[in-house]
Amino acid sequence: MATKIRLQRGGRKGYAFYRIVIADARAPRDGKFTEKIGTYNPNTNPATVDLNFERALYWVEVGAQPTDTVRNILSREGVYMMKHLRGGVKKGAFDEAAAQKKFDAWKADKQNGLNKIAAAETKAKKDAAAAALKAEKAVNEAIAQKVAEKKAAADAARAEEEAAKAAEAAAEAPVEETVEAPAAE
Repeated sequence: MATKIRLQRGGRKGYAFYRIVIADARAPRDGKFTEKIGTYNPNTNPATVDLNFERALYWVEVGAQPTDTVRNILSREGVYMMKHLRGGVKKGAFDEAAAQKKFDAWKADKQNGLNKIAAAETKAKKDAAAAALKAEKAVNEAIAQKVAEKKAAADAARAEEEAAKAAEAAAEAPVEETVEAPAAE
């Protein structure tokens, strides 16, 4: 019986969630399986993988064939690296402790790389937010300047109108006094 390591779909429509399972090669995607060895959630950033490392390594060493996506997941988690190192131990290239030391160094290096990527992404988000805030402040200042100009123009127009009314009232006032004075005599 040929065994495969494959993804079994779950979750709702538009929000896939997968179980990593060991199944017969002839079984349908969501059909019967032999063992569940982990989960894969592609909806998070980065994708979340919860894997039983020892069981995955056992099944890979036994000869279970993973699908392309599962091969990438297992490779990222280090299952194939450990299989490679165990092959070196079997051939006598180095001992088990050296293999574990190499694996731990690889895992730490990989984690450092992931941390750098996460830090760069966080910095990029902060820079983008700061740039957006600066652009918004510039737009707000431009709007405030336009509003101040309109207000100043309105005040100037109102002052001009009041001056015109005052001049008109001043022009009318002396005429009325002269007209009234001769009539009073």
